[in-house]
Amino acid sequence: MKKIGVICEYNPFHNGHKKQLSFMKLQGAAICLMSGNYVQRGEPAILNKYVRAAAAVACGADLVLELPVTYALRSAEGFAAGGVEILNRLGCVDALCFGSESGSENELMQTAKLLLTEQFAVKLRSELASGVSFPCARQNALEDLGGNGDLLENPNDILAVEYCKAILQQGSGLEPMVLTREGSYHDSTDAENPSASMLRTTAQWERFVPAEAMRLYDGAPRASVLSGERAWLARLRFMSEREYSQLPFGSEGLWRKLMHACREQATLEDVVAATKSKRYTRTRLMRMLLCACLGITGEMLAWEAPYVRVLALNETGRKILREAREVGSVPILNAGEHAPDGEYAELERRASDLYGLFAMSEKPLPPSAEARTRVVPVKSKT
Repeated sequence: MKKIGVICEYNPFHNGHKKQLSFMKLQGAAICLMSGNYVQRGEPAILNKYVRAAAAVACGADLVLELPVTYALRSAEGFAAGGVEILNRLGCVDALCFGSESGSENELMQTAKLLLTEQFAVKLRSELASGVSFPCARQNALEDLGGNGDLLENPNDILAVEYCKAILQQGSGLEPMVLTREGSYHDSTDAENPSASMLRTTAQWERFVPAEAMRLYDGAPRASVLSGERAWLARLRFMSEREYSQLPFGSEGLWRKLMHACREQATLEDVVAATKSKRYTRTRLMRMLLCACLGITGEMLAWEAPYVRVLALNETGRKILREAREVGSVPILNAGEHAPDGEYAELERRASDLYGLFAMSEKPLPPSAEARTRVVPVKSKT
């Protein structure tokens, strides 16, 4: 049985994701490596990781593992590289499936190879020296070398190129499996190919989410930045200059600019507006701010995950899990199981406990949910 991995967030899981899982299941088993309670855009996930994972298995996934928080909050390059690294360490995954607006596997791989050349590195440094943002500098440098800069404009294409880069850099045996991403990433209201960004702005999900997932979503507490903003701001205002200097993504004095904004502005949006520039993107600033909230330094963000956790599985997933534990090189823990690394486990516990403060309810959720949770097998409908 071919085992196919996907690195995902499912924030929330919708019809487009189910379409991808159906494509994967035609060729084998589906293993999801999913961000936990925080996502790469620098925000809490709208639903907690166990609800999102159970929805994925109910809609076709066989096994859902958690992408550790120190991987989930990295840049697109780090997010992709970390996900590929863990799939490699599982020792039993054959392919990596990912979406792409272009849908051209050859062009994506050729672009990845070009981005790994020394000529590109030289061009990139030159572009960055001119003061433009990293995304703009990278696109300009690629086009200067005759590459297709359009592949660095769309979110799924950008991640697809990063997955290809990671496969090449790590000498991975993962087979790239590209699925064309239909619909708009940001605002599509097409029921079959909805935008997760759009869904996060509305309470009405029925048309866009599979019925199996909606049954799990109904009544589940949702989370938002706004709900936890005061707790987040309190943390930012108590931080010392030394703590700001240790944040990830804060090079070129950005940490100092962010520190001043946090001490002068009234809201998170005001902080971002006061710090954002042509050079520094909103997502970079939000990841910085979230790392500050969770107490994650630049050094910690670079840590290799000492283990991964199981979030949900079915009977096929149980068999895959058994194989991964036999042949893989990464420890796999069930929810609530004691972690072997005390320092990393403390970071994980802190991130889990703080997530409850973002609940969109009158009363914040209690801490220590991680320790009380157990993995319950989910029956797949597909």
